[in-house]
Amino acid sequence: MGQQPQEFFDEPPPSETLTPYDREHMVLYLRLLDSARDHADWREAVQILFGLDPDGDPARCRRVHDAHLARARWMSEHGYRELVRESQRSSLS
Repeated sequence: MGQQPQEFFDEPPPSETLTPYDREHMVLYLRLLDSARDHADWREAVQILFGLDPDGDPARCRRVHDAHLARARWMSEHGYRELVRESQRSSLS
């Protein structure tokens, strides 16, 4: 049985820092990065990961996919640094 997709916005909130939304959707971001790395069709990814029907509303589905993938890439290039800093601070406490 597949996992029920979690609640999501059409686009992650824009921010130069990690947001609560990012933290809640980290697994989703990782799965999106994996699907991109594996050259999965965006339609399949949006159907599996978001529970959306890309045939019913392809424009919205593509926007949801692309916006979250862009944020996932931001996380992998920049946002993770905040997680590392937090981890280092908590290990010093």
